[in-house]
Amino acid sequence: MSALVDTAPLIGHVVGGKVSTPDGSRTQDVRNPATGELSGRVLLADQAEVDAVVAGAVEAAATWAQEPIGKRAGVLFAFRELLVQHTDELAATITAEHGKVIADSLGEVGRGLEVVEYACGIPQLLKGEYTDQAATGVDVFSFREPLGVVAGITPFNFPAMVPLWMAPMAIATGNAFVLKPSERDPSSSLLLARLWKDAGLPDGVFSVLQGDRVAVDGLLTHPDIAAVSFVGSTPIAQHVYATATAHRKRVQALGGAKNHAVVLADADLDLAATHLTGAAFGAAGERCMAISVALVVDEVADALLERLKAAALKVRVAPGNDPASDMGPVITQAAKLRIEEIVTSAVDSGARALVDGRGHTVDGFEGGFYVGPTVLDGVTTDMRAYAEEIFGPVLVVLRVADLSEAIGLVNANPYGNGTALFTSSGDAARTFQRAVHVGMIGINVPIPVPVGWHSFGGWKDSLFGESHIYGPEAVRFYTRNKVVTSRWPSSPATARFHFGRTTSH
Repeated sequence: MSALVDTAPLIGHVVGGKVSTPDGSRTQDVRNPATGELSGRVLLADQAEVDAVVAGAVEAAATWAQEPIGKRAGVLFAFRELLVQHTDELAATITAEHGKVIADSLGEVGRGLEVVEYACGIPQLLKGEYTDQAATGVDVFSFREPLGVVAGITPFNFPAMVPLWMAPMAIATGNAFVLKPSERDPSSSLLLARLWKDAGLPDGVFSVLQGDRVAVDGLLTHPDIAAVSFVGSTPIAQHVYATATAHRKRVQALGGAKNHAVVLADADLDLAATHLTGAAFGAAGERCMAISVALVVDEVADALLERLKAAALKVRVAPGNDPASDMGPVITQAAKLRIEEIVTSAVDSGARALVDGRGHTVDGFEGGFYVGPTVLDGVTTDMRAYAEEIFGPVLVVLRVADLSEAIGLVNANPYGNGTALFTSSGDAARTFQRAVHVGMIGINVPIPVPVGWHSFGGWKDSLFGESHIYGPEAVRFYTRNKVVTSRWPSSPATARFHFGRTTSH
């Protein structure tokens, strides 16, 4: 082993409130995508380590579930303040391992903060129901109890935001939470664990399990895990859903996307071009809510494409910690090669690269994993560039006759995560939002991620399970209902041998 590898820091698990780096663990390299250089080695858990993390969480969950709801809310408020204080540190950690620009990393933390703030209201969110005098001398009431230990399996593209979409709601509702972050950018998870501990969360209520598929499958099949939340690609979401439900767990598994934006003839083309550029190339296109397809009405297609080309050519590609950078690298060399391969396939099949990001390099950072903004015109639905989730800075353009044809294409796509419409017509907007088979819709808003007090989730192959993430649906997902029917008789009651209506005496 080289000296460089020997000195690379180990990124371990968090068990019982402490970082754990067991001897003999498998490891995987973590690289700075802006330079390609090794920045650390993350541990990859075996089944024994999975069992140890879950065992600690089980013990902590039993106590945490009995804590007064006000105390739980107090920890959430303290965590919120610490998250604000350490936003810059967390953003820098995200950028160092993911590569996105600092402004985007700050935005990621901010969107996670919304969910923390929503979770601070848990005393109100968990209020039950009560029916007085449901029958003579009989009252009925219900309340929700935590599930126990729940797990979150999160993606590389939002190493802080997605854990913050899951853990605060799970913890506020009284569960212990085990985070399995992406092995590509795992360090944010350790910082989040430190902030939870500093906020006063008891050891074991928030744990971190680093790893690969061994860790994932260990959680999906573990008898002490009651529910699993997942965000990632559709094939893995299918595996998570099938495996976890077969082991009698609740599952919310959010999969991939192929988000379409429709531009009508009455749209403000400058507005549309500006917002499509940001939505397609922000975070190097590595967002499940990125716009990767533009469906443009024929009569304005050439005019919009001129604007898109000009805007794409102005995007400055550089390391994410460069304040002047608009877009950083993609996550790995393998991702870069796959994106470029898909673009090549489209061009070979007849598409035209108005802006071609293949082979992009940044002076002084030639080892980085860079792909430049790419705009493809003349794409057809049978091309890989349309059919596959590229997860890179590539915007494909298809020309359509009208809104009806655009809606047909959106609905024919197997994904149903997000979509957008650019128009100045309220009638067209209302038609669109009612007709498309998509979970999240933007009207002149290109990335319609709901605020933290709604819920996030798609349709079709973008979601497996019934529950969306965060917001009101998260309260229901992380708890189960219990109904109590009570009577306090003042004199001995006569036994009944029939099952009567609740309105009877």
